Amino acid sequence: MPTDAFRLSTLDVLIILGSTLAVVGVGLFAARRTKPTTEGYFLAEGRMRWWVIGAAFVSTSVSSEQIVGTVGATYKGGLAIANWEWWCLPTYLLMMAFFIPLYLRNRILTVPEFLNRRFGSACGAIYSAVTLLGYVFIFLPPVLYGGSLTLSQLTGWPPWVVLLGIAVLTGSYTLLGGLGSVMWTDAVQCAMLLGGGLILFFIALGEIPGGWSAMTAAAPERFHLYRPPGDPEAPFLGLVLASLGVFLFYQSTNQVMVQRVLSARSTWDGMMGIVFAGFLNLFRPLVTCLLGLIVYHWLDVLNRGPSLLPDRHDQAFPYALATFAPSGVRGVVLAGFLAAVMSTVSALANSVATIFSIDVYARYWRANAGHREMITTGRLAGGIALVVSATLAPVVAQIGLFKYFQTGVTYMATPFISVVLLGILWRRTNAAGALAGLIGGFILQIALALGLPAAGVHLHWLYTGAIAQALTMALAAGVSCASPPPPPSQVEPFLWKPSWLREVDRDGPPRPWWQRIRLWLALYAVAWCGIYWHFW
Repeated sequence: MPTDAFRLSTLDVLIILGSTLAVVGVGLFAARRTKPTTEGYFLAEGRMRWWVIGAAFVSTSVSSEQIVGTVGATYKGGLAIANWEWWCLPTYLLMMAFFIPLYLRNRILTVPEFLNRRFGSACGAIYSAVTLLGYVFIFLPPVLYGGSLTLSQLTGWPPWVVLLGIAVLTGSYTLLGGLGSVMWTDAVQCAMLLGGGLILFFIALGEIPGGWSAMTAAAPERFHLYRPPGDPEAPFLGLVLASLGVFLFYQSTNQVMVQRVLSARSTWDGMMGIVFAGFLNLFRPLVTCLLGLIVYHWLDVLNRGPSLLPDRHDQAFPYALATFAPSGVRGVVLAGFLAAVMSTVSALANSVATIFSIDVYARYWRANAGHREMITTGRLAGGIALVVSATLAPVVAQIGLFKYFQTGVTYMATPFISVVLLGILWRRTNAAGALAGLIGGFILQIALALGLPAAGVHLHWLYTGAIAQALTMALAAGVSCASPPPPPSQVEPFLWKPSWLREVDRDGPPRPWWQRIRLWLALYAVAWCGIYWHFW
């Protein structure tokens, strides 16, 4: 069934409109409860519970680039693409062991604040500038592009109308209520996203004669998570290396994700929120990846239509929705898809507002700005970010959606995660070394990205990022050794200690055994290992 034959019924439209208005209503209701203070607007007063944090953590990281991009990439490359969704346990463990205790025990408001306090204002300023540019030019455009591409294809609405609608609806509660509105709507949107995606997956799988077993029998080579080091799509060795690089940056030092944890009412809630996100992520590939396997079998094995290979694989998700989803289900799935787009857009806009207001405006222009002025500045910054990113969204169409997003994040991530890891693990790391790592890291990353292909060396971008990270850490360490050590007062609060691990379940009053973080983390780890054992 071609996408140009797709039609929404009245029921579908009512479901989409009703669900979207419900999300906006939740956001506006939460905005009314937001205290007009800097902490209330940008950190939700530090009162969020674990289940809100976990749901927000998932819905923020699942949006159009995950759904459209990874469904298309899985259609093209097979199950190994699901590693981008399932490969969470290593980075979650590192985040819980090193970063959550670091941020919450030092009452960090933003990642630039950590860099300011550990290394000095120059490093924080670089993070603020690069992150603001990255959110506007790397993160937001593919989210808006993926959302507008699919919704315009499936509804017939002009793309600019879709873009405008997403920006206006999201901005209505995000800019008004700040992080509190974003977190509560994220929780609702997570349920909508997973619910709609799971319904579509199982309906589509039911259309395949013989189901999952027939698909694996027809193309068994496409149903393995492990790919050799030279695989062009998802080399497993690259994933392992990225656990200490780009993946760790995205989860642990990316303001969008970190801000969810910083809103926790306790360290226990922050930790348990990440564990809950891990359990939700076990189901994520059913929504964001595995549908591509079904479309591949339908088109390229059963020959029920023209193949989308080699360069139309980004249309796999729209095709699946047009082909498999009946009336009513289409509305539910599209409502979940729109909710996912709005969730990530709201998170990015809110983080732009937070970093610009706290780490740029208040630090360099108006050190004595009051609460109301800070909030107004944040709203303006978030609104401008939405306008600029929406204007740039069509550029993503000239590059592969998934490749655009992942490659851009790698270039942005490498210098920061290199410096942060040295800063929390090695007391000798000083401001000069950190500054050399940030500036030199960007130069090294660009030089490798351009120089290796020019020299005839073609590496997966994960390997390029790992090489750049190793060189960046060596550069920062060398400069630190060649310059005076930092004062102890600048190091001790942020230097990781093994005792932090013993405090995991000791935050607040004693808890019963069934509330222990170690218990639920172990159950998640067993389930995760079982998946990798089965699909290895």
